[in-house]
Amino acid sequence: MAKYQGADCRLCRVEKNKLYFKGHKCLTDKCPLERRAYAPGQHGRTRKRVLGYAIQLREKQKLKRFYGMSEEQFRLFFDRAERQKGVTGENLLSMLERRLDNVVYLLGFSLSRGHARQLIGHGHFRINDLKTDIPSALVKPGDVVAFRPRSAKSEDIQAVVASNRSKTVPGWLEVDWDNLKGRVLALPTRADVTLPVEEHLVVELYSK
Repeated sequence: MAKYQGADCRLCRVEKNKLYFKGHKCLTDKCPLERRAYAPGQHGRTRKRVLGYAIQLREKQKLKRFYGMSEEQFRLFFDRAERQKGVTGENLLSMLERRLDNVVYLLGFSLSRGHARQLIGHGHFRINDLKTDIPSALVKPGDVVAFRPRSAKSEDIQAVVASNRSKTVPGWLEVDWDNLKGRVLALPTRADVTLPVEEHLVVELYSK
């Protein structure tokens, strides 16, 4: 996630065209847009103006792809964010960050959000000692996310954890590597979301 930080980040310079179709690959130097900052095809080099609805749609697609959500799931989250007090866009980002699959990934307990969804779906995690297999479950401050004791002994999971021990965990989360558990310390704020996205454009899109 550190690659998004800083004004000189290459991803930030081309982020208007990135929809994260290639998943984790889009966060590396192997991203097609890193190697070729224009669209594929015969007319890919032709400059096209992207305005209004297209820009708003692109921001929504970016968020959907980043968190691995369907259109129906994303719309449900937006509707819930809109009903809450405060700024709708920031509410939406806070909820997306608190999805269990995202939290598992941020804690370093999986290789990707897709991998986290798979692990959760197979019942490898507990929230506050209660088994859960719902990747979209929202955590709240004070919640403890941990592997099942049996799952924690898996060689595959041990290998994943070993490779992520040096990973930087966001300030709103706390990780206990020895016991393979993490705690939610606070609600994530807008500053905690490092994805280069203009959430107000998503709100404008759904407000039409």
